[in-house]
Amino acid sequence: MTTSKRTARIVGVLFLVGTAAGLLSVVFTGSILDNPDYLIKVSANGNQLIIGALLVLIMGFTLAMVPVVLFPIFKKYNETLALGAVVFRGVLEAIAYIAIVICWLLLIALSREYAAAGVLDTSYFQIPGTLLLEAADSVGLILSIVFSLGALMIYYIFFQSELIPRWLSVWGLIGAVVYLAEPLIAMFGTELEILFAPLALQEMVLALWLIVKGFNSSATTSGHNASQGR
Repeated sequence: MTTSKRTARIVGVLFLVGTAAGLLSVVFTGSILDNPDYLIKVSANGNQLIIGALLVLIMGFTLAMVPVVLFPIFKKYNETLALGAVVFRGVLEAIAYIAIVICWLLLIALSREYAAAGVLDTSYFQIPGTLLLEAADSVGLILSIVFSLGALMIYYIFFQSELIPRWLSVWGLIGAVVYLAEPLIAMFGTELEILFAPLALQEMVLALWLIVKGFNSSATTSGHNASQGR
């Protein structure tokens, strides 16, 4: 197996593992954090939320490795954008996921204090609890912006290099623009999570393409020749 084929398969697997972990994290945390009595739910289901937090970390670290693994290939075509992808969809994205998990873990600690207190006046716990949830949501908005900007860099390099079919690169570019629109709209109070769907579906198709087909061999060869000619 060639190095480019191996790299393509690794990236494809990283996409699949990261997405699967993200979907599972929603399954574990959605019913808890979206509940009006979230402090009671978190206190009663602390271990479930911890599992969800671990899944978010798996998703974050796995997806953050995608631009890192791609960097040796991408830098042959556009080193500036390749480095930008590492920063946005690598470093900044991982930091954002860590921040969300920290908010959840603090919420677990707060909910346990809430359950142990057993008092009628819950405002003392509700205010910091609400702040933690809003902090996690705000980080999530920033994460969506960072993620989409990094995606634009990745799919522009894919389009430029023709490492994958142009239609798949264009789908990724359009999906990234639509994805970016969601957090910007959400800042004004309207959530349209359906806007995440085009890029999410594209990255699953991309993952399968990379695992089965790999990169365009002629593009990797031309990229190698270009890097040698510098």
